[in-house]
Amino acid sequence: MCGRYTITVTMEELMLEYYTQDVTIVNYAPKYNAAPMQYIPAVIRSGAGNRIGQLRWGLVPSWAKDDKSGSKMINIRAETLTDKPSFRRLLSSRRCVIPADGFYEWRNQGSSKQPMRIMMRDGGIFSLAGIYDIWVDADEKKLATCAIITTEPNDLTAEIHNRMPVILRPEDVDQWLDRSNHDVDRLAKLLKPFDAEKMKAYPVSTKVGNVRNDSKDLINEV
Repeated sequence: MCGRYTITVTMEELMLEYYTQDVTIVNYAPKYNAAPMQYIPAVIRSGAGNRIGQLRWGLVPSWAKDDKSGSKMINIRAETLTDKPSFRRLLSSRRCVIPADGFYEWRNQGSSKQPMRIMMRDGGIFSLAGIYDIWVDADEKKLATCAIITTEPNDLTAEIHNRMPVILRPEDVDQWLDRSNHDVDRLAKLLKPFDAEKMKAYPVSTKVGNVRNDSKDLINEV
């Protein structure tokens, strides 16, 4: 399960990373403890190229009767994403990227749990694979939401948790965002564990366990 992550860079850095000036976020701020049910930065491919906007984290599919599923569907397993026709449709046509520069998992230490921040060795931005959908309520109000896709852990993450988010290789991001690509079987092959040799992990404060905490000191090593 991926339930917290960080994106601490500037909007300018995100725009450079995803080759776009198309940004719909009005008041962007770094997130040191992004959590479910919050609005988070996400990248989709529009007709004119990549667009950086906001999606609420917690998928509410368009066919849902209400929006209560959002808090329950923050992750979707890559291994089962293609099983249901409804989710195959989202994989085919509603893909997004959630930019991140770290994510948190909790490692068991006897009777307690130690939060760990997992990131790239070079400290760079990476692209979490996501799917999104737009739900419309009875008053025709639209709600755009997303879920992060998870997969089996690599060797580094396996020491901490039994799942990890899908991190797309840089060379696969364009294929993932390409709206003309509807080859579900080919897309599913991108949903694999990232190279552990390019990643590192370190312990951080237990304060990350409280979603109200979102300050820079959360990413300090303890």
